[in-house]
Amino acid sequence: MKKSIVDAFNAQVEKEGYSSNLYLSMATWAEVEGLEGVSQWLYQQADEEKMHMLKFIAFINERGGKAVIPAFEQPPAEWKSVKIMFNEVLAHEKYITESIHKLIPIIQKENDYAALNWIQWFVDEQMEEESNVQAIIDKLNLLGDKNLYMFDRDIIKMRTSETTAE
Repeated sequence: MKKSIVDAFNAQVEKEGYSSNLYLSMATWAEVEGLEGVSQWLYQQADEEKMHMLKFIAFINERGGKAVIPAFEQPPAEWKSVKIMFNEVLAHEKYITESIHKLIPIIQKENDYAALNWIQWFVDEQMEEESNVQAIIDKLNLLGDKNLYMFDRDIIKMRTSETTAE
């Protein structure tokens, strides 16, 4: 694998690892706030982001590159509300989507068709991530500031239906 792709993929390793830590921090906050369903959703999201990071690491190493495990910036630890937090989740997912999309021209320039085929999974995954988080925000908007208890109870079912559809 060409150095330009290894370097770009290693930068993505850092972004995916930070995503996992960000969602762990959000999960911890939600758990302390008594939002068990939200915290469980976010813990699972953190695990998923870690899996994404590991996929990049494995691909780099399997293709003859060397993955570099970076230090991760400490994420925030407090949010004013669940709605604000999920708006930040959506903004972060859009940032990751943009980052994945920026990998494609690098891969195309190097004519690495295996990497181009492989990265398509992440393109599809990011569309799903943004859609799922938008659905959560839509539900929070419908609720206003009421019935957070019912939302917290039901959010984990949204993840369950996501994973069973895959």
